[in-house]
Amino acid sequence: MTQKTIEVEEATELMQNSNGQIFTVMFIKKTNGEYREMNCRLGVSLGVNGRGRNFTYEPEELLGVYDMQKHAHRMVNLRSVVGLNIGGESYKVGYEN
Repeated sequence: MTQKTIEVEEATELMQNSNGQIFTVMFIKKTNGEYREMNCRLGVSLGVNGRGRNFTYEPEELLGVYDMQKHAHRMVNLRSVVGLNIGGESYKVGYEN
């Protein structure tokens, strides 16, 4: 499978427009610098209580997803995404310097 290189903005758009489709995002965790692959999806209301998040964040920096392995809501730091598999396509996420 060939990997197309895309910018983080395009990767974010692909994830946001996934319409509940499961995708795999690869990123570097901000807390400890560890590489992580997460199978996730958007639009899961399981466990949502209607109170909202208890912290503030910039929408262009974090994306709230549902982790399919851990069965919990997680945040993906969009600034540290390095890869994305979605819709049968594999993408490497590159950054302009």
